[in-house]
Amino acid sequence: MQNKQDKVIIANMSGFYGDRFTAAREMIEGGPIDFLTGDYLAELTMAILYKAQSKRPELGYAVTFLKQMEDVMGLCLDKGIKVVVNAGGLNPAGLAKALKDVAKTLQLNPKIGYVEGDNLMPRLADLQSQGVPFQHLDKDLTLAKSGMPPVSANAYLGCWGIVEALNKGADIVVTGRVADASVVMGPAAYHFGWARDNWDAMAGVAVAGHIIECSGQAVGGNYSYFKEVPSYINVGFPIAEVANDGSCVITKHPGTGGLISVGTVTSQLLYEVNAPAYITPDVVAHIDTAELKQVGKDRVSVSGTKGTPATNTAKVTINCMGGFKNTLSFLIAGLDIEEKAKILKNQFLESVGGEKAFDKLDIQFFKTQNLDPEVNEEAFGKIRFSVIDRNPKKAGRLFTSKLVELALCSVPGFCFDSQLGPAKPRVVHFPALIDKKHLQQQVDVDGEKMTVEEITYNGVPITLDKVVPNYNFSFDDSETEKTFLGTLFAARSGDKGGNANLGIWGKTPETYTFLKAFLTVEKLKELMPEARPYEVIRYDYPNLLGLNFYLLGFLEEGVAASTKVDAQAKSLGEYLRAKVIDVPKNLLS
Repeated sequence: MQNKQDKVIIANMSGFYGDRFTAAREMIEGGPIDFLTGDYLAELTMAILYKAQSKRPELGYAVTFLKQMEDVMGLCLDKGIKVVVNAGGLNPAGLAKALKDVAKTLQLNPKIGYVEGDNLMPRLADLQSQGVPFQHLDKDLTLAKSGMPPVSANAYLGCWGIVEALNKGADIVVTGRVADASVVMGPAAYHFGWARDNWDAMAGVAVAGHIIECSGQAVGGNYSYFKEVPSYINVGFPIAEVANDGSCVITKHPGTGGLISVGTVTSQLLYEVNAPAYITPDVVAHIDTAELKQVGKDRVSVSGTKGTPATNTAKVTINCMGGFKNTLSFLIAGLDIEEKAKILKNQFLESVGGEKAFDKLDIQFFKTQNLDPEVNEEAFGKIRFSVIDRNPKKAGRLFTSKLVELALCSVPGFCFDSQLGPAKPRVVHFPALIDKKHLQQQVDVDGEKMTVEEITYNGVPITLDKVVPNYNFSFDDSETEKTFLGTLFAARSGDKGGNANLGIWGKTPETYTFLKAFLTVEKLKELMPEARPYEVIRYDYPNLLGLNFYLLGFLEEGVAASTKVDAQAKSLGEYLRAKVIDVPKNLLS
């Protein structure tokens, strides 16, 4: 353990399973770092790993990480860089064994630790018999009553198993489903020797972890003001220089593309969250207390974050088999395409016996054509048929054959825009909570085993005296000008299981004051008619000059099960920014 007054430099090399392979070497060679971390487990990834493990039981982990370590394991040992990742997925022990095999081949001898305890699949029936209901977080439904067979069930664990593995000398620590920020929180807590109830420090590093967990997104990736980014060539990955009080500076290696600014950090802070009270297994971090400040080129400080005690429950992500799904799209060209699309829809419905022929049928028409096209491709609109059914033959051959039969018997000027295929298994996201008394982290470092309890708190509730910025600006509504919402505001959107989040923020107190008054839930639904059927909750983030909207059920039953064109809601923010609104002229000036 190093001097507690020193900063600890924690770098990220992965935001999802499939992120840039060379990032591991880039972060090691690009400048000084103490820890190399990576988040591989997006909620969709657990479904992907389940499919891989069902074919080969020895898998279930992120194999790209194994290949990355084959490339840089020696470098890490030479430089004293420790590696902490959640790439273990459904099989941390299997990944640890594979890493030892790689080390043996390379004639290296690292200490390898792994953390388990998140996998609840072997215990599901027993836990339910003990009275654990596994109640869906967003629906009045228990797992038992859902009727869907679960295929994976993983609790989100905290960082203290990682700390214990590092205390035992581990050079590489791999975990299963820990909270995304845990892989950053663990190294910081280990380095500074923090107590488990150092709520403010833990909250600060939780926020740091949230900022850097999605790799390039903190460095200009998916950034609304992309024209501010000097270069998108060789975009750097983010680094958190964490201090003993949990504050940090977010930066990147010199000589890399991208941008670290208050804007890029704000966008990431508003990503995949709902309320400002950001719940992790180890602390509740209050994002609305964080202060951002540009302190240098590609350097943003994040300080002042307040924390309150951890909750006594942990989130559990359960993936269930929810039937089968299929999608087929047609492009329609020329004149009167709306009428043509209506005929196609009616023909299909007549051929299958109506909308009730399947468990769920979704037909969407997109009028995207140019009325005076310069080339053929500009003449197209699109009609998209999606089906869900428990019977794979109905969602497969019946569905596709009835659409294929229209090829020579329908309107002019349409063609297939997707390939025919069998129905695919539909993996449904089922989020729930579990009391932490049912959880234990099992830590293994080169065969030395130990148990780590999850954090609970039964003391006096802690309340925060938050300093809420009071922006008092007035606008002359008598003179307005039409402009794109994105002229004044940036946005960042994404998926949280079956829900979508949409963060939006301005650059000045004046624009935030207008935004807060203008963009109500009702106004959002007016601008985005797709949101009207759903419950939408708005949260205010005055310290970030922004708002966050949480759209419950917008992505149906999770990314792997959704029939949406954009099943991860990544485009939702930019769609909103393209809307034309009336803005006071004095605000634009």
